[in-house]
Amino acid sequence: MLKFFQLSLLFGGCILAGFGLWKITDSTGAWRASLKRTQGVSVPSNDACAIALVPHQGDEPIDREIRRLQSEAQSGTKGIETVKRLGWAFVGKARSSYDPGFYKLAEQCALCVRSTQPNDADALLLQGHILDSLHQFKEAESVARKLVAIRNDSSDYGLLGDVLMEQGRLDEAIILYQKMTNLRPDLQAYTRIAHMRWLKGDLEGAIEAMQMVVAAGGSGEPEATAWAYARLGSYQFQAGDIEAAAKSANIALQFRANCAPALLLRGRILLAQNKTSAAIESLQHAAALTSLPEYQWVLADALREIGDSSAAEELESRLLNSGAANDARTFALYLITRGEQTQQALTLAQRELSIREDIFTLDTVAWTLKANNRLSEARYYSEKSLKEGTQDARLFYHAGAIAMASGDYADAEVSFRHADEIKQLLTPSERVALNRQFAALKPRAKSRTEAGSN
Repeated sequence: MLKFFQLSLLFGGCILAGFGLWKITDSTGAWRASLKRTQGVSVPSNDACAIALVPHQGDEPIDREIRRLQSEAQSGTKGIETVKRLGWAFVGKARSSYDPGFYKLAEQCALCVRSTQPNDADALLLQGHILDSLHQFKEAESVARKLVAIRNDSSDYGLLGDVLMEQGRLDEAIILYQKMTNLRPDLQAYTRIAHMRWLKGDLEGAIEAMQMVVAAGGSGEPEATAWAYARLGSYQFQAGDIEAAAKSANIALQFRANCAPALLLRGRILLAQNKTSAAIESLQHAAALTSLPEYQWVLADALREIGDSSAAEELESRLLNSGAANDARTFALYLITRGEQTQQALTLAQRELSIREDIFTLDTVAWTLKANNRLSEARYYSEKSLKEGTQDARLFYHAGAIAMASGDYADAEVSFRHADEIKQLLTPSERVALNRQFAALKPRAKSRTEAGSN
C-alpha cells in the first residue's frame, strides 16, 4: 500500500526542479559508494540484493530506518516484504538528500525481489516508479501494463497513466487516472487530477484539487506535505494571487526548511515583487541543494539584476559544465535563451524528443529549431506544444517569438499577450526578452490594423 509521502513520486517530491520535470543521472555519490562497499560484505549472492543490503551510512531518521530494514532483511525474519519496504525507504532518502543515486538503490531492491518472485506486484510497482523517475518511459510502460494485467489496483493505473502522460498521451492517461480515482479517490488520485487539470488549462480546477491534497497532509509526512504546498503555491502564483502563493511557500518551508521547489517559488515571488536581494537569498539556498539548471538559471538572472555579474558568470560556468547531464531539456532552453551553442541545444532537444513527446519537450524542440533558422519546423512543434491548452508563460513566449520570426504577426501578438498576462512565471532574462519583442511587434501590429482599415 502506498503511503502519503509516495504521492510525490510522480513529480519527485522536494527534489523537483521548479514546476517541470527533470532528468536523473546514475553517476551520483550514493550509487558509486554502494558499489564500492559491496566488496567483502556478507550478503546474498544475487548482485541486486548485495547492492541493496550494503551497510548504509548517515545519521538522519531515514538513514536509521534504512539500516534497520537492511538488518531485518539480512536476518531473514521477514525477507521479501522487508526488501520492498527498504526500496521505498531509499526513495524517501533520494528525496530528502537530493541524491538521486538512491533511486538506483531502490531499483536494486525491486530487482532483488523479482529475482525470486518475478511477478510480485509490489516489486513491479516500485520498479515501475523508479524507471519513470529515470526517464525510461518505454520500460516503465511495459512494467505498468504487466501490473494492470496482474491486479486491479489504483496505484497501478496511476503508474501507467504517469508514463503515458510523459510520452504526451494525455487522453489515454486521463482514462487511467479516472479508473484510479474510481477505485480509490485518495491523495494519489487528486494529485494527478490537479496536474492534469493544469495541463489542460484548467488552473482553477488544479487549485481546487491541490487544496484537497494539502488539507489531508500533516506533520507525519513533512516531505510530501511540503511538496504539496509548493505545488499549490505555484498554481496560485500563476493565478496572480501573490499573497496566497507566498503563504503556501512559507507553509511548505515550515514542514521542510530545505524544500527546494518551495525555496525556488519564494524566490520567484520576491522577484515578481521587485525584492531582488531577498529573492537571491532564497534562490541561493535552493541552488545549494540541487544542481538542476532551472535553479542556477533563475539565480544567475537575479544576480545580474543587482549588477553582480561576476557571481552570475561563475554560476553560469558551472551550469555549462553540468547542465546537459542534470537536465538536458532545461539546459537546451537556457542555451538558446542566452544565444549560446545553438547546435548543441538542438541535439539535446532532439534526443529528449526520442524519449518523450510531452508538450514541454515539443516546445524545447521548437525553440531550438528557431535558433537554428528552421522556422517551418519550429512552427510545427510550437503549435503541437499548445494543443492541450496548457497556460504556461514560456510556451506562449516561445510561440510568439516563433510566429513573429515567421512573419505571422497576428498569432505573435496573441501569444505575446497570453505570455504577458502571466509573465511572473518567466525568468528575469525571459521577461526582458518578452518585453523587447512585444514592443518591437506593436508597430507592425498597428501598421497591419491601419492597412486593413484602408
